[in-house]
Amino acid sequence: QVQLVESGGGLVQPGGSLRLSCAASGSIFSIVTMGWYRQAPGKQRELVATMTSGGTTDYADSVKGRFTISSDNAKNTVYLQMNSLKPEDTAFYYCNAAVRSTPSIKWSTYWGQGTQVTVSS
Repeated sequence: QVQLVESGGGLVQPGGSLRLSCAASGSIFSIVTMGWYRQAPGKQRELVATMTSGGTTDYADSVKGRFTISSDNAKNTVYLQMNSLKPEDTAFYYCNAAVRSTPSIKWSTYWGQGTQVTVSS
């Protein structure tokens, strides 16, 4: 089993910044991808940003130029630096990871419990 623990959410004013962290632990042989999704009330969960083990990144159009995903592979940790936050960024942010627990091509997907980000004056 793999556990994902997020931290760094909170309340911030429009235009402000927050940094989310997600640390993976447990039965990890290698990590395929790690990333962030978000879900606002009444809306579907959506991709925010992902990063492959090779460093390839993907962002939702709505956050490009404002959010940056990065990782510390030695710590199995992924970060999301969120700048120029807008009220529409308010959501529950979930960490996601695709992990191999054995040296095979098979991998499994895991989710963290999420952290609330609220952008409001």
